[in-house]
Amino acid sequence: MTEERPPEASSASLWERDEELAGVARAIDTLRADQSSSGSLLMVGGEAGFGKTALLAEARRIAEARGCTVWQARGGETLKSVPFNVVRQLLQPALISLMPEEAREYLGDWYDIAGPALGVTEPGERQADPQGVCDGLVAAVRRLAKRDWPLVLMVDDAHWADQETLRWLAAFVERLDDLSVLLLVARRPGEAGGESARHLDAIAGSAGQQITTLKSLTPEATAGLTHATLGPHADAAFCREVWAVTAGNPYETVELLAKVKDSALEPVEASAAELRALNRSARGGGLVARLDDLGLEATRFAWAAAILGTGISVNLVAKLATMGRDEAGRCGELLRNARILTAPDPAASQAGAGELEFVHPLIASAVYDSIPGGVRTAMHGIAAQVVTDSGLGAASASRHLLQVHPDDDQELVEQLREAAREHLSIGAPDAARRCLERALLEPPLAETHAHVLYELGCATLLTAPATTIGHLQTALGMPGLDGHARVDAVFRLSQALLHNDQLEEAVRTVEAEAARHAPGAARMRLQAVQYMWEGIHAGESTSPGRSERLAELAATCAGRDNSERALLILRGFDAMTHGENAEEVVELCDRALVNGRLAPGLGWTDTEWGLEILMMLASAYAYTDRLDRAESLYNEALRTYVSAGWSGGHLSIAHAYVGLGHRRRGRLREAEISLRESLRLAERVGRGLPLYWSATFNLVDTLLARGHVDEAWEIADQYGFAPPYPSTIVLPDPRCVRGRLLLAVGRTKDGINELEQAAKAATVRGHHNPVLVPWAVDLARALAVEDPTRAAQLASDARRQAERFGTDTAIGEALRCAAALETGQRAVRLAAQAVAYLESSPCQYEHAAARVEYGIAARSVAEINRGLTLARSCGADGLVTQAREVLETGRGLR
Repeated sequence: MTEERPPEASSASLWERDEELAGVARAIDTLRADQSSSGSLLMVGGEAGFGKTALLAEARRIAEARGCTVWQARGGETLKSVPFNVVRQLLQPALISLMPEEAREYLGDWYDIAGPALGVTEPGERQADPQGVCDGLVAAVRRLAKRDWPLVLMVDDAHWADQETLRWLAAFVERLDDLSVLLLVARRPGEAGGESARHLDAIAGSAGQQITTLKSLTPEATAGLTHATLGPHADAAFCREVWAVTAGNPYETVELLAKVKDSALEPVEASAAELRALNRSARGGGLVARLDDLGLEATRFAWAAAILGTGISVNLVAKLATMGRDEAGRCGELLRNARILTAPDPAASQAGAGELEFVHPLIASAVYDSIPGGVRTAMHGIAAQVVTDSGLGAASASRHLLQVHPDDDQELVEQLREAAREHLSIGAPDAARRCLERALLEPPLAETHAHVLYELGCATLLTAPATTIGHLQTALGMPGLDGHARVDAVFRLSQALLHNDQLEEAVRTVEAEAARHAPGAARMRLQAVQYMWEGIHAGESTSPGRSERLAELAATCAGRDNSERALLILRGFDAMTHGENAEEVVELCDRALVNGRLAPGLGWTDTEWGLEILMMLASAYAYTDRLDRAESLYNEALRTYVSAGWSGGHLSIAHAYVGLGHRRRGRLREAEISLRESLRLAERVGRGLPLYWSATFNLVDTLLARGHVDEAWEIADQYGFAPPYPSTIVLPDPRCVRGRLLLAVGRTKDGINELEQAAKAATVRGHHNPVLVPWAVDLARALAVEDPTRAAQLASDARRQAERFGTDTAIGEALRCAAALETGQRAVRLAAQAVAYLESSPCQYEHAAARVEYGIAARSVAEINRGLTLARSCGADGLVTQAREVLETGRGLR
C-alpha cells in the first residue's frame, strides 16, 4: 500500500481497503447487469474498530452512485433483546413510503403475517408461527426487491442483531439464488453465542468464498494516514509510535490523530511519548474521564443516550435524564464537539433513528458500561415508563423492564405478561420467554404465580418442549391453576411430553388428571386426550381393554360438544386400524362433524385439541375409501396453515398428508411433489420428529409405486429410513414400506425379516386393516417360491380380513395377491375379480396394476393397454415399462 490518501469521499478507515472495495464494486456491477441474475452475499469480518462500518458506508456510496437502491440496518449491543429490531430498520422505510393499500398489495397474503413483525400493521389475537413470520419476511423482500431493483441490503454489526432477525437472515441467504439482490453483512467474530452464533455461522456458510476479514493497518498505511491528517512534516519516529500505540486499529488511529490535532501536539519524535496517554482517553477509563471533564449534566445526557440505544432525541433524553430542554440541548452540543455523539448520516438513517447517535459502537458500549449499576437499573425503569407513556406498548418497554431489579412489583409482572403476549403475537417466542422468566423473578403473587408458569410453558412449547415440561409440571403443582386453565395446562404438558418422545408419560399424565375430576366436560376432554395419545402410540404395549373402554365411552356420545366429537373420531380411527367394518367407521366419523364440516373450536389452528385428532379423522376416511372427504380435510389443513402463516411443523405435516391423499388416489406425480415439499419443511424443523418420518415414509412409498426404486433407496439412505422407528404411529406403516423397499432392491431375506417384524408389531397392537398395514400381501408374494403353503395361508387370511373390513380397495388388493400365487384359469378369474373391485375403488394406481396383471394373466392386449393408459395417468413409470415390455414381446397375446 502506498501512502497516497484515499478519495475525499472515503473515510480514513478505508486505508488499505482497495481490494475489498474492488470486490464490492464487482458485486454491484454484477447485480446491475441482469435483473434475472441470482443474488449474492458478501460478508465482512473484523475486530472492533477495523473499519467494517466505514467499508459499508463506502459500499453504499458506490452503490447509490451506480443507481442502486440501498437499505441499511445495524445491530446494537443493548438492543439484542428487541425482536425484529434490525429487520425493521431494514424494511420499514420502504414500506412506510407506501400507502397502506400499496403495502398490502406488495406483500399480498404475507401482509397480515409479516406486517406485525415489521410494525406496519396490528398483530392478530392468535400466537404467530415463528417460521411463518420468517417466511413472510423473506417473501416481503422478494416482492419489494422487484420494485426497487437493483437493490443492495446492508446489515452492520450483525453480531449484535436480535435473534429473530438472524433467523430471517439465515433463511433469506438460502433463497438468494431466486433473488436479484446483493446482501452485505458485517460482523465481529466471537461476539455472539447460542442460537445467534448458529445463525451467523449458517450465514457465513452461505457466503462461501465471499468472506472478507479485515486486517489491521500496516506501518506504511498508518504513516500515510498520519501525514494526511497532521501534515507531511510528521516525522517517521512519530508515525511508527502511532502505529505501535494503536496496533494498526483504524478507528483508534483516527481517534488518536484527532486528539493530537485538537491538542496541538507537534508530530515529532519528542512528542511520541505522549501518544499512549492520549490513546487511553479515547476508550475505556479514558473515555469516562473525558465525560467527567465535560461535567455532570453532559455525563447524565450520555448515560441516557446509551440507555436508549436507538431513537435518541434531545427531548427523549431530557425526560430520561430529568433535565430541561435547553440544558439537554447544550449537553448534546458538548458531546458532539467531543466526538462522542454525532448526527446520523442522512443517507443511511432509518425511520425513527432520532437526532443523535454515538460516533462509534465502541463508544456506546463504553458509556453504557460506565454507568453505575444502581443508576443504570433506575434509568432503565424510567425509560420503560417514558416508552409506555409515549404509547409504544409493553413490548417496546420490555427491554428496559428486563433490566430492572426484582422488587415485588405486581404492576411490572403484568406489564411483562402483556409484553410476552405481544411478542407471541408477532412470532417472537424467545422474547416472550425472556419476559415471563423475568416476571417470575419479581416474583408474582401466589395466586398469579402458576398462571405465569403456565404462560411460560405455552411460550416455549414449540421451541423447547423439555423446558416446557418443567414449567408446566411446576405450575400444576402449585395452587391457583384451576378449571379450564388447569385442564389446558395438562393437555399442553402432554403435548410437550409427546414432542420430547415421552409418550407413555404423556398418557399417564392425562390419565391421572382425569381421575381427579368428576364426570363432566373436563373429565371427558382428558379421557379423549388419553385415548388420543394411546391411539397414536406405536409401541408394543397398550393398556388392556383400551379399545373396549373407548367403544363403551363413544357409544354414549352423540356429538353434542367437542369432547364427544373427539371421542367419536378416536373410536372411528381405532376401529379403522383394527380393520372393523368400514361403513361403521365412516358412520362414527360422520357423527363427529357438524353439517359435514369441522365443528367450531375443532379447527386446524385451534389449540384446544391440536392437529393430531383431525389427522386421525382424515386418515380414517382415507383408509375406508372415502378419499373425497379425506382430501377435503387434508387440503383444508394446507390452506389454513398457509393463510395463517404456519410454515413450520404444521405445514410440513399438511403437505405430507396431502401427499398421502394423492398417493391413495393414484396421483403419484402430485404426491411426490407434495412429499418433497413436506420433507424440505421437516428438515427446517429438525430430524427425528414424527412429522419427519411421515414425509420420508410416504415419499419412499410413492417412489416405489412409481417404479423409481433406486431413487427410493437413495432417499431412505439419505434420511435414515431404518429402525429404530418413531414411538408414534406413522401412515403408511414404516415396517411394511421398508420391507417392500428391501424386496425391491433385491435384499429378499432382509425384506422378509422386516415384514415378519411388521406382522408381530401389528398383531400386538391389534392392527388388522390390510390396507393400512399390508404386510400379509407383501410377505405372501415374497414367500411364493420358497414357502408356497404359508404364502397361500397369508393370502387367505388377508382376504378374510379384507372382506371383514369391506372396502373395494382392501378386497381388490387381497384378490390381486391371491391371483399372483395362482396359475392358469384360476389366476385369470382371481385377477378379473380384483379388477372388478378396484375399478370401483378410488385408488387408481392399484386399479392400474390390477389391469396390467389381469391383461398379462389373460394374455389380452386390450386389457394390458387399458392398464397402460391408467398407469400413464398415474405416473406409475414402472408399470408402464412392464406393460410395454409385455406388449413388445407379443408372445401368446391375443
